[in-house]
Amino acid sequence: MAARRTRGVTGSDLSRTTVARATAIAEQLRYECSILLELYAKKESFVVEVADGRLVSVPPPSSQLDTRDKLWRLHSALLQCRSLLESAIAREEEELGGGEKGDYETQRNMVKSSLSFLLITTGELLKAADGAAVPTPDVEGLEQSGGSTGLFALKRWVYRIFKEVDYWTKTAITTLQALPSVIVKERARSGRVRSVRSARR
Repeated sequence: MAARRTRGVTGSDLSRTTVARATAIAEQLRYECSILLELYAKKESFVVEVADGRLVSVPPPSSQLDTRDKLWRLHSALLQCRSLLESAIAREEEELGGGEKGDYETQRNMVKSSLSFLLITTGELLKAADGAAVPTPDVEGLEQSGGSTGLFALKRWVYRIFKEVDYWTKTAITTLQALPSVIVKERARSGRVRSVRSARR
């Protein structure tokens, strides 16, 4: 994994304004994802059976993760989602033809744009959470082709990607909404540690 340096800022410096902005973007993205899924189902005129299991690969959730780890996990998942979404759009246009752009194509681009905005904002939060090197997730190994051939397989794979983006958008909302209380707790904990150290001197 590649790593890049960020400025030294502690988790307690996370801006509530930035958290609120990221949450608002995630909520907008969730709404846009729901419309996209409806348009896709209408466009294909059938209900797609989606296999269990995630396309995105990140460490499992844990209550032991600190703020930075939770943000890294979320940011990593969203990066992978964008890579998958870009691959799906390219495959659709290549194999199903560009054709006339309609509501579906417009909505698909809106989802991609909002996902990019969410990535930027969660990236800002991740930088603020810790001054150490921030690992950049390896997205090269993602399942970029759908793993099978045929028109139906492609449509099913594209739908799975849309569902994956929807899933991680909902996860983003849950994670971001919990951040303010986590930040307060971590600030209080670091304050207690400083008090103990001061008392020992």
